Amino acid sequence: MDAVREVWAAVTTTQARPATGVVLVAAALAAALVVVGGVWPVTRRLVTIAHEGAHGVAALVSGRRLSGIRLHSDSSGLTVSRGPRTGPGMVLTLAAGYPGPALIGLGAAWLLSRGYAVAVLWVLLLAMALLLLQIRNFYGLWLLVATGVPLFLVSWYATGQTQSTVAYVITWFLLLAAVRPPWELQSERRRGGARGSDADQLAGLTRVPGVVWVGLFLAVNAACLALGASWLLAA
Repeated sequence: MDAVREVWAAVTTTQARPATGVVLVAAALAAALVVVGGVWPVTRRLVTIAHEGAHGVAALVSGRRLSGIRLHSDSSGLTVSRGPRTGPGMVLTLAAGYPGPALIGLGAAWLLSRGYAVAVLWVLLLAMALLLLQIRNFYGLWLLVATGVPLFLVSWYATGQTQSTVAYVITWFLLLAAVRPPWELQSERRRGGARGSDADQLAGLTRVPGVVWVGLFLAVNAACLALGASWLLAA
């Protein structure tokens, strides 16, 4: 109980916001994790965690039954839910994946703008713990543990300044990284691939072309980036 009270106190206590220079360095580091060719194939797996988690949350919110989530080493994933194969619930479940990382990043940016850096870390840890209950393959289990353990160590043992910096890097990463997958998806679609993608499944359900769905994903993610950046850079 003492540990729970200690965590709750840390989560509900505001921290001093870092200097603008620190925020900009965090943004630059996050951008490197997205644009550097040899790094992105690894860091993209973190986006997949958020992507599949968003599918799972949307399935539950829409009244579907979540059957399990798989995370694969090629940075793809699969969320299986039970319920009607058509209708608003299925549309919401499919549509939630690509905007998921951006929306999580936007929520984290809102918390940071109010000084709750430690809360960002613990909320992410809680979300990953809940996601862990739905993982149905060994690689997905390993990926969540390999991601969650360092995050826990920072949340529990690091200094307040380090925790704040890490929270900013993660938030910038989610906002920036969310813009890249829709571009990659459309590039693959132009080459004749990704025919089972979220966008193409949504096109089959709604008769709205897949390219429109990709454009919608990109627009939502870009809007989240713009708004989140304004919050993170505010004095």
